[in-house]
Amino acid sequence: MENIHWRCFKSSRSVNFHTHHPPQSEIMSHYLVTGATGGSTAGAAATNRLEINDFVKQQDQFSLYIQALQSIYSGKSQSQIDSFFQIGGIHGLPYISWDGSGSEAVDPEAWEGYCTHGSVLFPTFHRPYVLLIEQAIQRAAIAIAATYTVNKAQYQNAALNLRQPYWDWARNPVPADEVISLDTVTITNPSGQRVSVPNPLRRYTFHPIDDSFPDPYASWPTTLRHPHISGPKAKDDVTELKQALTSAGPQIRTKTYNLLTRVHTWPAFSNHTPGDGGSASNSLEGIHDGIHVDVGGNGHMSDPSVAAFDPIFFMHHAQVDRLLSLWSALNPGVWVTNGPSGDGTWTIPADTNLTPFWSTQSTYWISANVTDTSKMGYTYPEFNNLNMGDSAAVKAAIARQVNTLYGGGGRFNVFSNLAATSPQISSASSPPAAPVAHAASTGKSTTREIPASDGDDEEAQVSLASTQGHRESKDIREWSARVHIKKYEVGGSFKVLFFLGNVPNEPREWITSPHFVGAFHGFVNSTPGRCANCRRGQDVVLEGFVHLNEGIAKLSHLNSLDPHVMESYLKENLHWRVQKTSGEVVDIASVPSLQITVVSQLLTLPPGGVFPEPGETQHHHHITHGQPGGWAQGSSQ
Repeated sequence: MENIHWRCFKSSRSVNFHTHHPPQSEIMSHYLVTGATGGSTAGAAATNRLEINDFVKQQDQFSLYIQALQSIYSGKSQSQIDSFFQIGGIHGLPYISWDGSGSEAVDPEAWEGYCTHGSVLFPTFHRPYVLLIEQAIQRAAIAIAATYTVNKAQYQNAALNLRQPYWDWARNPVPADEVISLDTVTITNPSGQRVSVPNPLRRYTFHPIDDSFPDPYASWPTTLRHPHISGPKAKDDVTELKQALTSAGPQIRTKTYNLLTRVHTWPAFSNHTPGDGGSASNSLEGIHDGIHVDVGGNGHMSDPSVAAFDPIFFMHHAQVDRLLSLWSALNPGVWVTNGPSGDGTWTIPADTNLTPFWSTQSTYWISANVTDTSKMGYTYPEFNNLNMGDSAAVKAAIARQVNTLYGGGGRFNVFSNLAATSPQISSASSPPAAPVAHAASTGKSTTREIPASDGDDEEAQVSLASTQGHRESKDIREWSARVHIKKYEVGGSFKVLFFLGNVPNEPREWITSPHFVGAFHGFVNSTPGRCANCRRGQDVVLEGFVHLNEGIAKLSHLNSLDPHVMESYLKENLHWRVQKTSGEVVDIASVPSLQITVVSQLLTLPPGGVFPEPGETQHHHHITHGQPGGWAQGSSQ
């Protein structure tokens, strides 16, 4: 029973269905997911995964990585179990079993597969998944290093140290050119020569396109990012890709910081279904969804059924895994809990098998076995030189690094800094509400409705400039737009874009408009009928938050964040639009489930505190009431 709770329906390909089932005697020896082995990083419990901007500077590892990717791309048949195609296909199409996992058909022409989107298993499922590609890459790199005739020992050592790089999109929203724009890269080949070779990080070429692919993917011989046409001549639009990532950058950083510093329960952290744990913050999966949509545009990365064929997928998911490591260090002892399935009709046990990733010849990886990455052969630079046996010291050290990496921009500090130059700005810092009870097991937020202010709000009288003393609490009110929407109602992946002020008439100008302040994203299978998890979850509701403070600071020209000022400003100036990844504008009347509400929280940084502590979430329903997609009277949301 546990093996089918969270997996997707997988339909057969046009070839004979039974050709995908090896005889029982042939599937007893499984491809074990062990990850990369060997190597070392000074001061680390295991070898570091490196951020891509640092990784491309490691000439020996980068050279091996590029050649290893080409090896598992084109040096292997797409039918080989450790080919890039087969590993990418675990995530969706072509809907075939991987290594005999889930080999029982649910009907004569159907196949079950491996989907964890919208479930408590989302973070842990992708941990052995990235481990698998890392393992395949290193195996190829070790074989390639053995052919070097110049500096052979150096390259053999580099192969042992080779790990899947991650792209820290919260710090570097536009990755290195080697990832998104260069068609060729320069490497050192086995003869010691510096040569230019096709860049496998740019795209994957199918050989051939699988006959299970629907349009438009059936006509695209390679993976694409932000294409504008459906035919075989479609090309990437790198300029638009960079614009999308650049404009999303401030919001990505804000969302990441809030996730790491405010979310303290597994249900709220793990997936994009409603229940933010009182944090008014996005989940790990919710932030992850936005990267998929912004990278893919109308291309592969924005569709779960084909996303893993884009080479950037595993770089993206290594970052997702890194955030899991950072969050776990900040919340020691908090791990996977039982949770509802995507359609909410049954419970997913915390010890559910992470199919199809074999740990031994007879057992799969489970979430309880993926807590310690050092035992899986890798770690991240933030953990170097830490005593991993001292969880309190690790928590303190990681907290400092999180503040250094992500603590600027639209978080607490932007208004602290603003107050230094604009002493009149109000923090709306009345005595703070009681901090959220982080141990709440339901992951649901505690909220209350705030009526329109009458102008006598005591909160407006306190200036942030008066709370700058080291021994005093520092308070600030954060404003966010909360989005609830049925995942499949739009009919594919989409964005809900938010603006403060004028909205351009031309949709192509929306993300570059100075009034654009952020977006909520839906990462949605374009063919949900072929996915059981998707099919069961047609009524699943997504929840997410777009944080407004940075946009308010930039655009409002106001010196106050207190409710009686913000309510009137946001009611007049907050606007939203819904757009498919194709660029098509969606009539909000066709999305009846969409409900946008403005919420605020008083954040308090106590004396000696490391992170701001959120107070009670307050709903300002009247700001959006009466607008298309706004709060509806009588709604329970």
